[in-house]
Amino acid sequence: MTATRENVSREAPPRAGTGATAPARLRPRGGFDAATLVGLAAAAGVILVAMASGGSLRAFLDPPSLLIVVGGTLAVTTASYSLGDMAAAWRHAAQVLVQSTLDPRSVARQMMLLAEAARRAGPEVLRSTLPDLRHEPFLHRSVTMITEGLPPDDVERMLMGEVEAGGAGRAKSAGVLRRASEVAPAMGLIGTLVGLVQMLGGLNDPSTIGPSMALALLTTFYGAVFGNVMLAPLAAKLERAAEDEALVKTLYTIGAVSIARQENPRRLEMLLNTVLPPGRRIRYFDKESPRGA
Repeated sequence: MTATRENVSREAPPRAGTGATAPARLRPRGGFDAATLVGLAAAAGVILVAMASGGSLRAFLDPPSLLIVVGGTLAVTTASYSLGDMAAAWRHAAQVLVQSTLDPRSVARQMMLLAEAARRAGPEVLRSTLPDLRHEPFLHRSVTMITEGLPPDDVERMLMGEVEAGGAGRAKSAGVLRRASEVAPAMGLIGTLVGLVQMLGGLNDPSTIGPSMALALLTTFYGAVFGNVMLAPLAAKLERAAEDEALVKTLYTIGAVSIARQENPRRLEMLLNTVLPPGRRIRYFDKESPRGA
């Protein structure tokens, strides 16, 4: 499960001469994804304990088997996509390990504060918040469009286009990792066949039976571990991260378009709740906000 951080928005003191309150600075995203790291470490630990309990770990080290599985998986996956797709997939996989996802409910509250500030003093008041929003590039661009007076329809079209483009990129990266997780066990089976052929061809020489059998068995082992313990969880994590990022950007888009149209924040609250999961919906005016309507 993707780790989230509660970025509960707080209000800064009113700006002189405006009577409006500006949202406090958004903290940058960061921090290791504990769920993924703990899960992968636990799986690796269980496998290592099982390996060590039956003998020496050196018996499970075979460079030719690793070459067949790892090198073959990367080569076949690259042939299925492109070098750019491969680089993007590994970059995105690294990002989901070291970046946590913003909590959607906190994002909705942040947009409500921005909407209230714009309602009280006009969209131009949001210009003062831009330096504090640089850690969230999408939100920064959204607010910049509002302060520059772009038509609401243009704001919506450009932001939704960016949401779709970003989701397509993450989806392709997840597909690359998913393809690699399918290829790895197949490469392990190929290595097993290679080892069996070598073993059968060298039955007249007992000294070759051991290395050939190791190649036959270890490639299957490496393929199963590489595909199911490493690549498949990363692909699933990347798919989940893409969904969470799309939700956050959709909330930003709904808020930005509503502010650009100068709609009542109460309507924005209802629009945000139509997108938020049932357990994460906000009641900004009823309970969350001490100011009421």
